[in-house]
Parts: sequence; C-alpha cells; structure tokens
Amino acid sequence: MVRAASKRWVLPFLVLGVGCEMGPNYKRPQVEVTAVFRNQAQAEAVSFADQPWWEVFSDPVLKDLIGRALAQNYDVRTAVARVDEYRARAGIQSSAYLPTLNVGGGFSRGRNSDYVPGGGKTGSQVYAQAGFSWELDLWGRLRRLNEASLAAYLGSRDIRRGVYLATAAQVAQAYFELRELDARLEIARDTTRAFQETYDLFNRRFEGGASSGLETARAEAALADAAGAIPDLERQVAAQENLLSFLVGRAPGPIPRGSGLQAQPLPPKVPSGLPSALLERRPDVREAEQELVAANALVGVAQANYFPTLSLTGLLGGISPEANQLFGFGKDWSLGPALNFAPFQGLKLKDQKAAAVAQWEQARAHYEATVAGTFRELATLLSDSQKLAELETQKARSVAAYQAAVRMATERYTTGLSSYVEVLEAQQHLFPAQNSLAQVRLSRLVNTVQLYKALGGGWNLKDPGDPGAWTAPKPQ
Repeated sequence: MVRAASKRWVLPFLVLGVGCEMGPNYKRPQVEVTAVFRNQAQAEAVSFADQPWWEVFSDPVLKDLIGRALAQNYDVRTAVARVDEYRARAGIQSSAYLPTLNVGGGFSRGRNSDYVPGGGKTGSQVYAQAGFSWELDLWGRLRRLNEASLAAYLGSRDIRRGVYLATAAQVAQAYFELRELDARLEIARDTTRAFQETYDLFNRRFEGGASSGLETARAEAALADAAGAIPDLERQVAAQENLLSFLVGRAPGPIPRGSGLQAQPLPPKVPSGLPSALLERRPDVREAEQELVAANALVGVAQANYFPTLSLTGLLGGISPEANQLFGFGKDWSLGPALNFAPFQGLKLKDQKAAAVAQWEQARAHYEATVAGTFRELATLLSDSQKLAELETQKARSVAAYQAAVRMATERYTTGLSSYVEVLEAQQHLFPAQNSLAQVRLSRLVNTVQLYKALGGGWNLKDPGDPGAWTAPKPQ
C-alpha cells in the first residue's frame, strides 16, 4: 500500500522534470547584407575560397610549409587543446541532467567515558550509507546552462578553425615576403655588377685622362648605394627565414625555396563569394554568433533563478556493531522531494538578470560589428585587388621602358653618340623601378592571401578535428 502511494506522488515530479524553458529562444539578429561590392556588377556564387589551401597556393614548398605549420604551430596546438577543454566543460555541464550518487562507509572502535551513562565499555561500530540527489529541471535552468556550455564548445571549434585559416595565411604571406626579398636581393646584386662595370670603366678612363673625376665619383656613389643594399636585404632574408621557422614550429634556420615571385599564381579574376554565405563561412562570425547563443541562454538561466528548484533526494544506510547487521535491524532509508526557494535576496536576482541581459547586448553588438567588419574588409580587399592589378601593369610598363632606355643608352655610348653618363642615369632609374615592381607583385600576392582568408577559405571542408575530416597533404 505504501509502495503504491509513493508511485502516485513521485510520478508527477518526473513529469515536471521535462517542464518549460525560461528565457527567449535564440534567433539570429537581422543584419544588413551587401549584395554588390564596389566595382563589381555581381557577387559570384563560385569563389576560389571554395578550394582547399593546397590548391590555391600551388607552390610545393609553400604547401609543405603550411602542412607543417598546421601540425606543429604553437597557436594551432593551443587552439586544439582549448577545444578539448571546452568539450570536457560541456560534458561536465551535461552531467547535471543525471542524478548524483554518493556512497560512504567506515569502521570505528572506541570506549566511552566512565562518566557517561552506560559508558565504560569498549566496542566496534560499522556504518555504510548511499545517498542520491536529482534536480528536476522544472524551468529549463539546466537546459539553458547546457545550451550555453555547448555554444562555448562550438565557439572554441570555430576559433580553432580560424586559427587553422590564419596560420595558413600567415605562412603564405611570410613565404611570399621572403620570395620578394629574394627578388630584391637578386636585383641588388645584378645592379651592383652593372655599376661595378661602370665604375671600372670610368676609373680606367679617368686614370688614362679620358674622363673627369666627376663621372668616376658619381659611378662610385651609385656602386656604393647598390652594394649597400645587399647586406641589408640579406639581414631581412635571415629574419624572414627565422619567422617562417617559428610559424612551422621548428628551430630558426634556412627555408627552402620554390617558385619565384613572378611565377606565383594569382586568381584569374577578382574573386568573391555570396555575401550571405560569409556568415556561414567565416570562423570569426560563427564564433561571435556562438557567443551570442551562449549569452542568450544565460538570460534564461537568470530568469529561471527567480523560481524554486526541486530535487528528489534519497538515502539508504545503516549502523551496527557488526557488518552483517548493517542492512538488517540497523538500516534506515528515506526518499522524497526537496524544495529550495529563497524568495527574498535583496536585488540580487534582479541585478543578475540585468547583468545577463547586458552581456547579451554586448554579444549582439560584437556579432553585428563582426559581420559589418567582414563586409568592410572584403569590399576593401576586392577594390585593392583590382587597383593593384592596374598598378602592376603600369609598374611593369615602367620597368620595360627603363630597360629599353638602358639598352639604347648603351648602344649610343658604344657608337660614340653620347657619354656613359646617360647609361649610368638610365641604370639608376631602373634599379628602383624593378624594386617597386617586386613590391607591387608582393602586394598582389598578399592581397590574394587576405582575400582567401576573408572569404573563409576552404569553408566547405570539415574541421580537421572532426571524424572523417579532410587531411592536408603530409609534409615532405
């Protein structure tokens, strides 16, 4: 009879355990999406950002460096460990759905004082007990806490994906900067050899009395300027190699070379992507949205704190001088609901909810700012891509013109139509023009890297931490 009665009052509490959820359900904020960017008639549905990085950056040496960085880079390793941490935290929070069971026991032997009634005896005592507690999630407090914890875990995965993308972009940019330094170093050495020949010629003519000291001095100054650039560029090359070594997680040292600066591929046309798809592609946008999801859930937690918590508690134990009598005559047990409610806490509950709402407002502003920043960044990079292509065309035209000027000045000098000063002046203009062309080429390559990153490059690939995910080419 007692057992049947207990079922009648336990069942309603079990039903209440799947009660309502407090607080608003998450809904993505409305943000203004740019349909067309400046200097673009239409955003393209298919973008080079759909490709994995090993297809975008086709230099085999660069692909190997990126593969090593994604396996060994310090930021990557930190991000991977952070995901493991938040996965464990989500597991800790989800365990709140389950009952908590505590088991204990012990043995003691002692003697009571002679002054205590019934004292003066020595005896043993054995005890054991098991208790459990189970909070019934009447108002969805635990579900909202679990929702926030899950959002934090998913956000950490987006952070990790962002670190993968940023690391690949950092390595690519550092490698292109190294190849640009190599190109400028080669230009400096070629220019130094040309100025050395000019100086030797002028010096011989000066010693033979066929030219003035002014020409010789100018040739020597030009030679010194060109030669002085070589050690400075070699210093920068060493520093860049050390940076790349750090990015791939190894000791400083030389870096192998692949394709030259001018041989590095560029996208055949201005790349883009559907603007609305950026909200799904960009790791930083996705991570900011998960922050908003977590903040939204915590508003529900703060609202649920206004209501009482109800738990089922139970206890089974015993105490006896002999172990075999623990659950016989000496046993005790209890089972029943426990209500915990503090209706008056000053303004604590109100302020807790106000703080949660304020945190949600901050998360929403951060999400909207991240989305707006995404479109601003992409619009700028698309404009830069187009203008840098035009600039490189003009720079290449300038270099070609100065090369022609050097050639014609040399021909005029060899036929006696002009002095070698014209050759020297043409060479002095060619050197900075070649450097400028190399720098513009670097800017275009870096712009390509940043565009790939801004579009959430390789967005349709699974996270490397997922089961069955893509695997990058192994380092050679």
